Amino acid sequence: MTLSVTINAHQLGRLIDKTIGHMGSEYVEPLHGIRLDVDARYLYAVASDRHTIAVARYQLNHGDQQQEPWARTIPAGRLRSLREWIDSIKGAGLITISVADDRLTFEGPLTDLSIAVNTGMEFLDWRGLLRKHVEQAADGTTFPALDSGFLARFNTGDVLRVRLTGDEKPLLVFAEDFLGAQMPARYAGVYPAKEESFEGAHKSWLWTLAAGSPDATLDGAAFEEDRPRFEVTADIRETGEGLLREVLHSVTDGHLADYDTQRALWMAHIRIGVANWMAFRYLTALHNVDPRAAAAVVAEVAGELDSGEIGEFAWDAAEQAGFDPQQWHDEYEAHLKKSSEKAA
Repeated sequence: MTLSVTINAHQLGRLIDKTIGHMGSEYVEPLHGIRLDVDARYLYAVASDRHTIAVARYQLNHGDQQQEPWARTIPAGRLRSLREWIDSIKGAGLITISVADDRLTFEGPLTDLSIAVNTGMEFLDWRGLLRKHVEQAADGTTFPALDSGFLARFNTGDVLRVRLTGDEKPLLVFAEDFLGAQMPARYAGVYPAKEESFEGAHKSWLWTLAAGSPDATLDGAAFEEDRPRFEVTADIRETGEGLLREVLHSVTDGHLADYDTQRALWMAHIRIGVANWMAFRYLTALHNVDPRAAAAVVAEVAGELDSGEIGEFAWDAAEQAGFDPQQWHDEYEAHLKKSSEKAA
């Protein structure tokens, strides 16, 4: 049975743009993409990385309503080609999205695009998760309108704490050695921003969230990160944790190695421990000075380590810094030869 909905290119592009930044990593396959979810009234685009969740919806045309619900996840690797295909269509051009077996097909005015999808992959109960938190929110609290463009200006890489001071008063933003404020939005485009209560916003989503389980959770093996052990993390906290763990492991291994009969092994453990401790201290200092720079360095180094070419990178870096890596190599080779002859 083929199920389908129709939406114009502009609106489909907006659904993707509003949610793509919330996708999970490649190591959490069920969340590594955008979920298209259809019920009797709306087409939804849903994405989550377990830290944030975003749902954007489009009210179905009358002829598409009251159909059987269905959902498929567009793999992250296909989103770029899908977005480019959408951009090739005029905004008002109609796109029919249909699902049959393991294919998700987008039919445009002139061309079609078909994407293979995994029909057996579990996805989070986003209705239940949001329903639970929305219902726990107290009505009557402040519900100001904020311009998302202005809010993005506070993305400095720091952990922020916020305080709502009133519907028509500024949002206060605190961080370490930082204080800021953002005024509520008075206009939405040309017209004044509409006044809306939390109760009214909640009511507009009641029908959507009603199907969600009140016990919904993101716990479970399906949503745990499954990164191969040999792959290097680009997360700064995990990097720090790994460095500290290696320091402690190296110290333990150094104590277990016999200094008299396993001196080379003992020295190797000491060097590893010292190097990891230095790296941790430098990373901590850099993060305190510039969190964004620290995160960028960790991500860049992760890519270099995954490439397996750090020897070449180090050689090139030494030459660029004005050192002589060939001399270091020759001196170390001579040291190894001398040590070998002495042992014989």
